[in-house]
Amino acid sequence: MKYRCLILDHDDTVVKSTPDIHYPSFVEALKILRPKMKPLSFEEFVKYCFKPGFSELCKDVLKFNKDEQECQYKIWKSYTKTKVPDFYAGFPELIKEYKQLGGIICVVSHSESEQIVRDYILNCKLTPDLIFGWELEEAQRKPNPYPLIEIMKKFQLDNNEILVVDDLKPGLDMARSCNIAFAGAGWSHVIPEIKNYMEINSDYYFSTVDLFRRFLFS
Repeated sequence: MKYRCLILDHDDTVVKSTPDIHYPSFVEALKILRPKMKPLSFEEFVKYCFKPGFSELCKDVLKFNKDEQECQYKIWKSYTKTKVPDFYAGFPELIKEYKQLGGIICVVSHSESEQIVRDYILNCKLTPDLIFGWELEEAQRKPNPYPLIEIMKKFQLDNNEILVVDDLKPGLDMARSCNIAFAGAGWSHVIPEIKNYMEINSDYYFSTVDLFRRFLFS
């Protein structure tokens, strides 16, 4: 294997979740919190999550106060508890093969650890070695380097033994902060602007899970 440790994003990298969970839950929250506002289109929502990021969308763009952030969180939580996203075809097999070969699987995501563990158990019959989810303090979430620093400490890894895999800019920025190789998960991209940025700025960019798998095990 090229890398001892994979650090995987969850949403739209491993599981198909934004169209069925994150976007509709956000639209529902906006109907309550900003009833006079024209709803964000799916494309607009994904672009904001790409840049400046979901937290910044809530706090800086929409100016949610603490009560409004809590309301949005509760609506999103109800969606994540009742809907289980599908893994992208081929990803459960990739993860199981990587683990069987002795690889370390970590997840750094803006979903919560509880749902990530559920999704992995249902689809892969295993749990990641370490998870850094949304339940952490904001300074400990990506794009901050905290998760990478902790993973390197725990597993005694050098930065050249790790590959970060993510579909969006916060994961890329996090990898760059620690000089760690980054692979763009292009199989979920539908917006040319995002696809082009990730393809240009990633160390590696894969349009399908199968191409990523071939690279990883070559």
